[in-house]
Amino acid sequence: MSKRVLVISTSLRKDSNSDLLARQFARGAREAGHEVDFVSLADKDIRFCKSCLACQTTGRCVLRDDADAIVQEKMLHADVLAFATPIYYYEMSGQMKTLLDRANPLYSADYAFREVWLLACAAEEGDEVWQRAAEGLGGWVECFEKAKLAGVVFGGGVTAPGEVRGGEAMQRALEAGRTL
Repeated sequence: MSKRVLVISTSLRKDSNSDLLARQFARGAREAGHEVDFVSLADKDIRFCKSCLACQTTGRCVLRDDADAIVQEKMLHADVLAFATPIYYYEMSGQMKTLLDRANPLYSADYAFREVWLLACAAEEGDEVWQRAAEGLGGWVECFEKAKLAGVVFGGGVTAPGEVRGGEAMQRALEAGRTL
């Protein structure tokens, strides 16, 4: 059965390693016959959540920027969400955290997603590098009782743009997309 897959690349750097992982995951999902939508936050205007909680009543954020369309038109209807992030100081990027905060209108909505993936890259290697980011995303996922953190693809030991190309992480991202 074909799924609607939304891949969100949160890196702002051109040719970033996490963006390459995201594109490889998307490629695998397409090869498996899924409908894939790819969003990069590199050119998006996304403001911080005001914590007014109006979205819990209205179903929409009071802020009108690019996050509103991503949340309402894309995240709400996707069966699978995949967030790609560079690891900064053992945590997800600020752009990713800001988008997750702005996705608060989904909490009371009839959201479609059941699987959430983390795709991450960092200069350092080892499981301890990505685990805090996975815990942060996992905390967000726990707020959505019908969803689960389905998996993590991590590419460590990459610093320069594009350095992840040809590495094991790219193959793991492709396979993860294919197995949806």
